[in-house]
Amino acid sequence: MSTGQIFVTEMLGTMMLLLLGCGVVANVILPRTKGFGGGWLLINFGWGLAVFAGVFVAFRSGAHINPAVTVGLMASGAQEFGPGIEATAGNAVVYIAGQMVGAFLGAVLTYLVYKRHFDEEAPGAVKLAVFSTGPELRSYGWNLMTEIVGTFVLVFVVLSFANWPGDLGPLAVALLVVGIGASLGGPTGYAINPARDLGPRIAHAVLPIRGKRSSDWSYSWVPVAGPLVGGSLAGLLAPAVAFG
Repeated sequence: MSTGQIFVTEMLGTMMLLLLGCGVVANVILPRTKGFGGGWLLINFGWGLAVFAGVFVAFRSGAHINPAVTVGLMASGAQEFGPGIEATAGNAVVYIAGQMVGAFLGAVLTYLVYKRHFDEEAPGAVKLAVFSTGPELRSYGWNLMTEIVGTFVLVFVVLSFANWPGDLGPLAVALLVVGIGASLGGPTGYAINPARDLGPRIAHAVLPIRGKRSSDWSYSWVPVAGPLVGGSLAGLLAPAVAFG
């Protein structure tokens, strides 16, 4: 694949991930939607299916759709990011740039789909929660640890799939994300993906959302730093344990 093709593929895959992922959150928490009050498990399964769709769309580039996966692969010493795509720092920048742009666009599309519901009366924090994560109990150190552990599980298990003799495919990654959300998502809302949180948070900041409040930039570093650390740790450990 050319550099442009890598960028577009990761952008489209991440855009699909965020459109369906932010979309299920909007459906559950915004006023007067069909799914209002659907609960945490609906959000978990919605995000899992969003990953399922995003992985299919970005399959040709290796379907990272997450900077933590890209960084984790580099840390693992992988030779390729995808079929015939060399794992270099330059290519990593292309992957992450595509993921960030796609995440922003997916969040914008979610806003357009739910525009009338965003116009309804709702707390600013609820409207922000459609776009980005936030802790139930704010403690930056513990919140950071939660994101590190959740992303470690994601990247370590994804890298471990390579040892399985069968072709697990996108469904396995989708179910893994559902499991992480159900088990580890309670404290922070499980970003486990820097693009998933930062791209939509930027969209929230620039979109003309009625009644919106702060984009909570004081917390924004946690769902970026935590997944990058967790993904890197998983990449470093995977060769010794999973591939040893």
